[in-house]
Amino acid sequence: MLAGVCAGLARRFGIDPWLARLLFVVVLLAIPGSQILVYPILWLVMPSEKPAYASAYPPVA
Repeated sequence: MLAGVCAGLARRFGIDPWLARLLFVVVLLAIPGSQILVYPILWLVMPSEKPAYASAYPPVA
């Protein structure tokens, strides 16, 4: 919800975002300390998504 990392992972793997969040938390709890490293790396590496309205209007010159 913060940076859309879990939502992006859910979209990538074709699952519900809440299930992706739950699995992400379970994995991070299973490997202590990984939260500090994994989430920011995924935040930086994952491509950002343009808002839906961005493609509906042509750019203003």
